[in-house]
Amino acid sequence: MRTIYDIQQYLKRFGSVIYIGDGIADLEMMETEIKELYQSQLIEPKEYEMALLILRQEIQALRDHKKDR
Repeated sequence: MRTIYDIQQYLKRFGSVIYIGDGIADLEMMETEIKELYQSQLIEPKEYEMALLILRQEIQALRDHKKDR
């Protein structure tokens, strides 16, 4: 996994399609889904860590972008 798109495609494999309409809320919901999959032992620790890193970086970037407006 390298991008948000990769994470979206990964979540689709588990039947999870997330679209709330708010970019940050979408990413936070994706983070919640990834955590639940990990706690259910459906994904590997390395995939979990990479997905969280990507999501948290993107969430921070969006928050920083909103501040600059």
